[in-house]
Amino acid sequence: MNLARRLFATSLIALAAGTAAAQERYPSRPVTLVVPQAAGGANDAIARVIAQKLGEVMGQTFVVENRVGAGGNVGTAAVAKARNDGYTLMLTANSAQVINPALYKSTGFDPVKDFEPIAPVATAGYVLVAHNSFPARNVSELVAAAKAAPGKFMIASAGNGTLNHLIGEMLGKAAGIELTHVPYKGAAAAVNDLVGGQVQLSVQSLPSSIAFIKANRLRVLGVVNEKRVAALPDAPTIGETIKGFGSTPWYGVFAPAGTPKAIVAQVHAALGRVLEMPETRERLAAVGCEPYFSSTEQFATLVREDLPRWARIVKDSGATID
Repeated sequence: MNLARRLFATSLIALAAGTAAAQERYPSRPVTLVVPQAAGGANDAIARVIAQKLGEVMGQTFVVENRVGAGGNVGTAAVAKARNDGYTLMLTANSAQVINPALYKSTGFDPVKDFEPIAPVATAGYVLVAHNSFPARNVSELVAAAKAAPGKFMIASAGNGTLNHLIGEMLGKAAGIELTHVPYKGAAAAVNDLVGGQVQLSVQSLPSSIAFIKANRLRVLGVVNEKRVAALPDAPTIGETIKGFGSTPWYGVFAPAGTPKAIVAQVHAALGRVLEMPETRERLAAVGCEPYFSSTEQFATLVREDLPRWARIVKDSGATID
């Protein structure tokens, strides 16, 4: 073998060894964890807990990056187009992943084909809350007041197409009432105006609202989830008044389609360790959330099954976003 061939062969061996080493070292640099919702909401709160603990488990920094817009579509579409090398992941709410495709004419992504589902990480409590001056103290009184004055009461959301917007639309449809929707740029802005009395009502995640509830600055009219939540055990569900009403939002981690299976498995295993940590559970509970974990296969099935289920709910609610 002449010198040129020996050098070429040596280069190939070194390249192969370097590639294998790089794969074994994942993650060898910071990982971006995209949150397609604004800071201050449930998804952002969950992501910051998970990112910190993932960094501890995997020995690398996980940077939370909020990419907001179009009810989560902007950030989700960006992740769909990102390099599938494991250094861009997404922690998103079920609203952006399985509800938006039924709400929007175009989301900019395919919720199944464009992503590798890694694992769900949490569920969150959601509540219908009112300013303390609001005359109704429960769902029954709200329905009566709204029927007596259609469109009079304003209900704030984190933005058009967000989960709390859609749940508000569903509530109006189920109760046969008309509320005036006021979209904000994020949950924090919506809840701040609610506390200030600029609007009367809002559907909010507990991470966004529990501090105000505990301080008696907001009144809970009802819990959105199918079952009562541990953080507010005495608060009744909306479904206890309006039969059949209820939704428990989930949050999960995704990677762009084509991300190596070994990396998906590594992140999945790390998430499992994170969710077993007492501190993780305590921090999630403090903001009204609970750990929720499954296999990647079960998570993929959840996504596929939720898409047609939410499409029916959206159609029945009459909610649409241009």
